[in-house]
Amino acid sequence: MTSLSNKKALVLGGSRGIGAAIVERLAKDGAETVFTYAGSAEAAAALAGKTGAKASQSDSADRKAVAQVIADQGALDILVINAGVAVLGHALENDPDAVDRMIDVNVRSPYHAAVEAARKMNDGGRIVVIGSVNGDRMPFPGGAAYALTKSAVQGLVRGLARDFGDRGITVNSVQPGPVNTDMNPADGPMKEMMHSFMAIKRHAEPAEIAGMVAYLTGPEAAYVTGAQHTIDGGFGA
Repeated sequence: MTSLSNKKALVLGGSRGIGAAIVERLAKDGAETVFTYAGSAEAAAALAGKTGAKASQSDSADRKAVAQVIADQGALDILVINAGVAVLGHALENDPDAVDRMIDVNVRSPYHAAVEAARKMNDGGRIVVIGSVNGDRMPFPGGAAYALTKSAVQGLVRGLARDFGDRGITVNSVQPGPVNTDMNPADGPMKEMMHSFMAIKRHAEPAEIAGMVAYLTGPEAAYVTGAQHTIDGGFGA
């Protein structure tokens, strides 16, 4: 028996990067896992073939579509909300429509997804939202709108933890610092600037973030809720 045997998990935004690492880890730990993807069909198919997880196409900006995916799963034990977008740039120059879409994906979708999942979630379930250390610290210009969305995740997690606590459902966020993904590659143009803030001067690997998620969704974390779990190499220290 593995730690998540007989558990049903859904990962929103699971085809690439951190999401794919989370899907791999949950499946490895024994959970029956479904993940959503927006446009990365080839990556989703490859991940499904590798892990045995099931892929479902869905746009996380579409509240009704996300609610339908959740309803299709029946009673979940684990919901991990990883889907997110980043709009970076001077506040006077950013496209307002792009900022609004980021708020839809990074704030509105996690709230509605968590609420919809909790309606049928088994008692003792786990909800994890992938936030960012930028919810605590934004040390460079151009990140105001993105930081706004990640700070909002903190309030969401604290509030829903109280709403769902009587059923033993935990709600937590994981706050990564720089992670080696397509969005923020370890050898990318922001490498030196980001590492200059950090105690451990490297990007994390997606599997390291998945390890934190594995703890929060596992049997040892039943008393951990309403908290932000930062894994950032000291970026915010």
